[in-house]
Amino acid sequence: MTLLSRRALNRALLHRQFLLERTDRTPLDVIRRLVALQAQEPNWPYLGLWSRIRGFTHADLTTLLADGRVVRSSLLRSTQHLAAADDFRRLRPLLQPVLDRTANSPYFRRNRNGLPAAALMADGRALLDAGPLARKDLARRLAARHPDRDGRILAGEFELRTPLIHDPATASWGRWGNRTSITVTTLPGDGVEPAATQDLIRRYLAAFGPATVADVQAWSGLTRLNDVVADMGIGLRHHTGPDGRVLLDLPDAHLPDPHTPAPVRLLPAYDNALLGHADRTRIISDEDRKQVMPGRALVHSTILVDGFVRGTWTFTGDDIRLAPFRPLAKAEQQAVDDEANRMLPFLRYREPERRPLSPPAR
Repeated sequence: MTLLSRRALNRALLHRQFLLERTDRTPLDVIRRLVALQAQEPNWPYLGLWSRIRGFTHADLTTLLADGRVVRSSLLRSTQHLAAADDFRRLRPLLQPVLDRTANSPYFRRNRNGLPAAALMADGRALLDAGPLARKDLARRLAARHPDRDGRILAGEFELRTPLIHDPATASWGRWGNRTSITVTTLPGDGVEPAATQDLIRRYLAAFGPATVADVQAWSGLTRLNDVVADMGIGLRHHTGPDGRVLLDLPDAHLPDPHTPAPVRLLPAYDNALLGHADRTRIISDEDRKQVMPGRALVHSTILVDGFVRGTWTFTGDDIRLAPFRPLAKAEQQAVDDEANRMLPFLRYREPERRPLSPPAR
């Protein structure tokens, strides 16, 4: 087995994430390659694609959402993601046990207070049979059917247990901050065959490999994948990581030269590249990870210099505030400033107001 250094793993990750060089592929192709884009805050995926695709515009993703070719919903690790609609239909059933595990946590069970999950599911489906419904209205109506229970938590559990698609208007570029006015609708059951676990592992490796079984499990939330990987046998290539652990990879996957130059990138909060592994030292040191991920549910936007996280950045609404963890060399600081200046017009973009058409002159 080939021994891979941490730098070799870094360059492989950047290459497969389109961060070593921006790509000319379409946004839909890139989303498929990455499997899904983390999307707790609807604007962040736009920044993730801007950093990966040459000439990417807001309309490129907004159109995909409006056309229903890309959807926003709960997916990997029970969190909000964007995925190609057909991928979502195939992957959601495979990942449903992970979402069910979250829905069975004490937080949701205590709120149900004896209400069977099956009854909650039936009520939720009945309410959505008539069509899309605002989350707050779904919560209010569930609370009316089940007094003394928090309707917001009931609606949250229902969304975990049932594939619900978010309204494209609130999943698209808009004001900053999580949006509460989200409308949800049920995913039509069209008999799409769920993805096989082995297929999911291959797609993960194409975007995040080489990686360990623990990495795949951390990314997907699935457990007990050792037997699945063992059954894949010679269909996988094996390497040894810098810590001596076995790394899995696709047989024909490209491994760039570890000395390949890596350009500066500003990654959005919750970017895939930072969240795809159990061991994230291929892109961020354990020491710096504490500053980027100070809480279980928080991941700051980051600055990559020479392929590794070297600081964080924030958008103030008018400007980008850079916060390197340590002083950067003059050339590095200039490259960071240049990338921030390129990104700033994209961040400041506002969707044009849609004014009602004037009545025809008589």
